[in-house]
Amino acid sequence: MATLTIPKTQSVYTHEELVDEKIIKWYFAAALTFLTTSMLAGLLVSLQLIRHNPFAGIELFSPGRWRMVHTNAVAYGFLANGFLGCLHWAIPRLTLQPVLDRRLSWFIFVAWQAVVGATAAGILLGEAQGLEWGETPVWVDPVAQLGVMLVALNFGTPIARMKGSMYVSLWYFMAAFIWTPLTYAMGNFIPEYFVSGTSAGAVGGLFIHDLVGLFVTPLGWGLMYYFVPILIKKPIWSHGLSLVGFWGLAFFYPLQGIHHFLYTPIPMFLQYGAVVSTIAVELVVTTVIINFFGSIWGNWSIVRTNLPVRYFYTGMVFYFLTCLQCSFQVTLTFQKIIHFSDWVVGHAHMVMFGVFSMWIMGMMIYLFPRLLKREWASQSLLEWHFWLSTVGLAVMAGDLILLGLFQGWSWAALEPWDASTEFSVPFWAIRAIAGLAMFGGLIALLANIFKTLKAVPAKA
Repeated sequence: MATLTIPKTQSVYTHEELVDEKIIKWYFAAALTFLTTSMLAGLLVSLQLIRHNPFAGIELFSPGRWRMVHTNAVAYGFLANGFLGCLHWAIPRLTLQPVLDRRLSWFIFVAWQAVVGATAAGILLGEAQGLEWGETPVWVDPVAQLGVMLVALNFGTPIARMKGSMYVSLWYFMAAFIWTPLTYAMGNFIPEYFVSGTSAGAVGGLFIHDLVGLFVTPLGWGLMYYFVPILIKKPIWSHGLSLVGFWGLAFFYPLQGIHHFLYTPIPMFLQYGAVVSTIAVELVVTTVIINFFGSIWGNWSIVRTNLPVRYFYTGMVFYFLTCLQCSFQVTLTFQKIIHFSDWVVGHAHMVMFGVFSMWIMGMMIYLFPRLLKREWASQSLLEWHFWLSTVGLAVMAGDLILLGLFQGWSWAALEPWDASTEFSVPFWAIRAIAGLAMFGGLIALLANIFKTLKAVPAKA
């Protein structure tokens, strides 16, 4: 499949000079490697819950440690690598400027794989920090902090060099490049060295949620604003709504983190502020969803016929449902029931896999033929990957959300803890089956990539 050459009247660079396709392929390969690792770790933990742990009694395979490998490999191994690969495609084409230095790009790539690998090794050796999503060992934190700052420098430079108006995708990217180093420093250094007790809990809550809202979300939505108009061959429906979505995210999202710690000694005005801002974000998200669905109004068939678009809009539906669910679950009334329950686990899977992983998969489905210069070997395997991933995730999230209600009602009735674990086992078995379906979808994608690599390249 031929790639675009930028006309000389618009840029002094050709597509090959702008975009380093080789590093994108390596980022995607790393992302899929860590996704495979993460899903295997998740399956191991799910087997522990239904009392079929094949490595019972072996400290190195402790489910508590592999649960942290599971979450960190998704956030820093799969999502970060996937987004970095896509940014190497999108930013040079949006700015008509190459990244600051391709050698720096490769240095960041190698260093980041070392960071994620060292994090997994440190966790398995028992050196995790006691902070959710910040379990990275203390000796890895400075290297990771330097890495996110170098990413901002490498991608921020072409944005700073461009002339003319800035498309909304670049707004989101620039925000992410500013927010991410600040968020990582806040979560991994302040609670460790500067504050303790309730203050550390408040900072930790901000870090947990800002990692999603100020790192993953702006990169995800920014890439959606880039890829969706290209694939549907129409401009985004409303520039005004895109600005509402951006500034709403910037204003309300940093205030939400305390909702992870309702009914704690953290001052109530902070808890109430988190509840209000979380509900406000759902209104902001609704404007973004309206904007994207308005863009395909009257052309709904494209969701069926264009697989990357189907991934994108499936992720948007899950995003709306996640935020709608969040606006209810952060209220003090809901928290009485679902706090510490599997409702929260279902919610987390719906956002991290149902939204951002689906978006990255869609971008990979779109970009792989262009990077490999050949069409996908099997459309059937692509469909199997989509449906196993989507249905598996929907079953898992629905199963855990329902279980969370039953657990909360059991605890509220002051039943013995054993009662809640006993009736949870069938739900956990369904979770394991749904996880196997999702892993089967990943295997279908990997098999398709292997078959495509062996196919004859298309003629230019």
